[in-house]
Amino acid sequence: MASLNVGNLGEYLREQRRNAQLSLRQLAEAAGVSNPYLSQIERGLRKPSAEVLQQVAKALRISAETLYVRAGILDAERDRDEVETRAVVLADPSLNERQKQVLLQIYESFRKENGFGAGEPADADGTEQGTDDDDAGSRRTAG
Repeated sequence: MASLNVGNLGEYLREQRRNAQLSLRQLAEAAGVSNPYLSQIERGLRKPSAEVLQQVAKALRISAETLYVRAGILDAERDRDEVETRAVVLADPSLNERQKQVLLQIYESFRKENGFGAGEPADADGTEQGTDDDDAGSRRTAG
């Protein structure tokens, strides 16, 4: 279960799709990919690009980082704890979208406070986190 390969990605995608109560066709349409292509991804026959994974994640309303790790695009050792935590929060059906986002913001704030970089979804270019003046002390949030 800990191995990160394309088959595991497919199984995970199928599980997330079923949790979202979407058919393969509905998810393919929402993600802007073909039904056969998505089926091949779920069966572990194809390795999708980061762009396709992002489209699928958006359609499923889950973390793209989780899919990147499962597909081997992100370094699993370095990012696994944060990604798994984010994935659990995003997958929790008892929270609404606003609550999930607020909880993730608090989580990232605590990680920064404790000296861990917060991997923001849009920051895929490898730039360092925490070097801006904003991060020094003006990031206090009341929540």
